[in-house]
Amino acid sequence: MAVRRNSIEMATVPSSGRLSSQSSRSVQKIGSVAKLPSFQSDEQPILPADNELKRGLKARHLSMISIAGTIGTGLFLASGSSISQAGPLGALIAYTMIGSMVFFMMTSLGEMATLIPTAGSFNTYAARFVDPALGFALGVNYFLNWAVTVAVEIAAAAMILQFWVSPDVFPGWAWSLIFLVFMVSVNVMSVRAYGEAEYWFSLIKVLTVIIFIVVGILVDAGVVGGDKIGFRNWTIEGAPIKDGFGGILGVFLVAGFSFQGTELIGIAAGESENPRKNVPKAIKQVFWRILLFYIASIFIIGLVIPNDDPNLLNSGGVDKSAIAISPFTLVLQKAFKPASHIMNAVILITVLSAGNSGMYASTRTLMMLARDGKAPAFFGRVNGRGIPMQSLAFTTLISALCFCASLFGAGEVYNWLLNISSISGFIAWLGIALSHYRFRRAYVAQGGDVSRLPYKAAMFPWGPIYALVLCTVVVCGQGYSEFTKPNPSAINLVACYIGLPFFLAMYIGYKFYYKTKIVPLMECDFSVSNLEDGDIDEFHELYEPSKNQADEKDQ
Repeated sequence: MAVRRNSIEMATVPSSGRLSSQSSRSVQKIGSVAKLPSFQSDEQPILPADNELKRGLKARHLSMISIAGTIGTGLFLASGSSISQAGPLGALIAYTMIGSMVFFMMTSLGEMATLIPTAGSFNTYAARFVDPALGFALGVNYFLNWAVTVAVEIAAAAMILQFWVSPDVFPGWAWSLIFLVFMVSVNVMSVRAYGEAEYWFSLIKVLTVIIFIVVGILVDAGVVGGDKIGFRNWTIEGAPIKDGFGGILGVFLVAGFSFQGTELIGIAAGESENPRKNVPKAIKQVFWRILLFYIASIFIIGLVIPNDDPNLLNSGGVDKSAIAISPFTLVLQKAFKPASHIMNAVILITVLSAGNSGMYASTRTLMMLARDGKAPAFFGRVNGRGIPMQSLAFTTLISALCFCASLFGAGEVYNWLLNISSISGFIAWLGIALSHYRFRRAYVAQGGDVSRLPYKAAMFPWGPIYALVLCTVVVCGQGYSEFTKPNPSAINLVACYIGLPFFLAMYIGYKFYYKTKIVPLMECDFSVSNLEDGDIDEFHELYEPSKNQADEKDQ
């Protein structure tokens, strides 16, 4: 694909009238007015016309998927250690800053995903608007991130069930196998089955958080659970901010990991019904979800539980003891004695949701890498139900191997894989912010009218710049806790940052091998491979300023 001044190149169109994934679009410049060439060509697409994903995700699915990405064990478990580390106000500041960064990042992703809905999402955008090597590196890292996450979640699910069932009665590996089969089965059926599963998983998590906030307010006011607490816990030593900026910086890392998965809505956009309307609707709700689910929850925990409570310091892991002292459990127990059982069930649903989403995200990422020519071509094929079976099978294999590496004692290998993948979420956010900055500049350079975008990101260019800066701080601060120790361990520091050199190796290796360059703004590709037939005219209009605008320019 190339888009150059004073030249026209035609888009490749399959017989169905949709643009192919290998298509290219260009703009003919007439003064400063952009016109889209005709959708006709004698070229044949690489993939058959019916080899497309199905748009099976409804608006309610997309809305709940964005929620599922923001509510997880980071909120239910790790939020307690955040308050212990930075104090109630310090944790609130850290989560607010990271939450605002996620909001801007999501609006950036939303602007691109509504104009160019694709299952490859940000790695595809990075390849188009920044550098193909960056798209490859982001894709490989993101695939590995979620494939390993599936292994982590099936292991965690088995551990959670030990709360009720002794491993002597039913071994943990058997539970893990059952959960893996469940996740694969959901993803094999159809994208709508995945959407339905996430819808109900998310609904349960949302109700849990809402109940927690209501109970927390009642406990703090003294209506239930004993005396009125008010802001008493904000006046003890170390509150409201503990260890100054250093404490807040440490919580940045925890908060960042807690929000990872929010970007899944960008991947799901390629399989959603009417993405032009449904994606913006889901993106706009992200701000309120962050405000309600995270900021309100952190505020309530900081009010009800003292920051020097030893239970907060020990919370964070996914095991029987951590669930029993989860900040959510500690607050709910003041009103409901069996709160630990309730939270155990909710956290089990949370890890199943994360594993299910991980299977979906890694499968689609690998599929789009193949369609972009960055992975073996057979991974890019889908079956009659729109499921990329080869990519799903390979993802399952990688997840199973990672799980076995932990099960059979190769713990070091497993830990290194986990560290390589863990940083990729932040790198993905960096990639989204950078891609959007270049996307908007290319869109304007090629004559696009910003007012005609289906969805516009908030506060451009400061939004993506803010996200870039804060993500960079988080990535560079991975080893903060180790650096602050009297005798930091070199091995632990390497483990903290191993994901970064792995990403750079992927980027530099691809760049040198294929000799890629930064994509010029006038050559950035705005083609869409999977528009519905009725959307082609709308897509056509997005690049054609109105006749009045053209007349004004001529005058």
